[in-house]
Amino acid sequence: MSGKLTPLKLALHPDLYLGEAYMNGTLRIERGTLPDLFELIGKNILRYAGGRDGLLLRLGRPLLNLMTQYNSRRLARRNVSHHYDLSDELYRLFLDADLQYSCAYFAQPDMTLDAAQTAKKRHLAAKLQLQPGQRVLDIGCGWGGLALSLAQAEDVKVLGITLSQEQLEVARERAKKLGLSERVSFELSDYRDVQGPFDRIVSVGMFEHVGVPNYAHFFGRVRELLAPNGIAVLHSIGRMHGPSTTSHWIQKYIFPGGYIPALSQVIPHLESAGFWLTDLEVLRLHYANTLRLWRERFLAHRNAIAKIYDDRFCRMWEFYLVVSEMSFRYGGFMVFQMQLSGEVDDVPLTRDYLFEAERDVRPFYELPEHRVVRSKSSLASLPPGISDDPAGRLPANARAAK
Repeated sequence: MSGKLTPLKLALHPDLYLGEAYMNGTLRIERGTLPDLFELIGKNILRYAGGRDGLLLRLGRPLLNLMTQYNSRRLARRNVSHHYDLSDELYRLFLDADLQYSCAYFAQPDMTLDAAQTAKKRHLAAKLQLQPGQRVLDIGCGWGGLALSLAQAEDVKVLGITLSQEQLEVARERAKKLGLSERVSFELSDYRDVQGPFDRIVSVGMFEHVGVPNYAHFFGRVRELLAPNGIAVLHSIGRMHGPSTTSHWIQKYIFPGGYIPALSQVIPHLESAGFWLTDLEVLRLHYANTLRLWRERFLAHRNAIAKIYDDRFCRMWEFYLVVSEMSFRYGGFMVFQMQLSGEVDDVPLTRDYLFEAERDVRPFYELPEHRVVRSKSSLASLPPGISDDPAGRLPANARAAK
């Protein structure tokens, strides 16, 4: 540890200055690694702290949320640009081939990152119950991977919206290369400005940027955009210990305006908007495993990333990936997937349809390497609608009949 004021800063405000000290090189790990340090912190502090705030912070939380999370259209675009308008070359170096920047779904614990991200997209498609001719809205579409996969799975039209110019350009180019531009379009747009209706709405990894003061408007807007008998699926990070605040370091350097909600902060707004919560699934360690693989890939390409940015940037991102992983392992973070409908009978009465929709893709998961490598003769035995493309395409029969 170097710098005369570093120990004092760490004692007064560890939530902010621990990350800054590591970024700036005034805190270095001489024995072990950064994950080792946070394993120790996680097992001895985070696990027992419960993520609960003190009395003063609890009393001041509504005002703090309003000050830090009132994401107007202008602020929302600026906050998104801070993180997502970084070079797409950076993300290509540590994400999967489809550029999925959200929690993967490990149907088996030893799946590769690409296979687990493919499983996530199939899982979401099953919950959406796609039907030919439907119109789908993807709120926070990223680089377009999910929207394009849904269009490959079924004859639907998809509109993906993002606030990132970098993501928009990449997504449009991908749609063009795949010959899907007539059915999949991407726009630089805020969810508050989209015109409906849509038969299906999906949002993955975007809700964390909405902000608590905007929850009522968000769900009200989704309800307005959803056609009769429509289905919406929301995939978001959440916390199990109840409402809290965003890490000062994360707020300052990684996700300005971001917040990880508790379910107790979300569900009342579903009720107010008139939604049926037809399915709720909590993914616990899936994101911890995703982040571990991202970190390993990031470190494997660290020299290349340092050439794009610099060493301080690399240390900042290493800290971000490690802290995030340990938050899911020990800090009570999880991911929830909510399936929403407007009517009581819009979805099947049991979850059997999910297993039926995903059963045909099981051969992908049972390969030892979790990659689709087959001889021409074996392709003939594939179930109908299954692609041999390992890049993450969905099966054509991923939908489930009501």
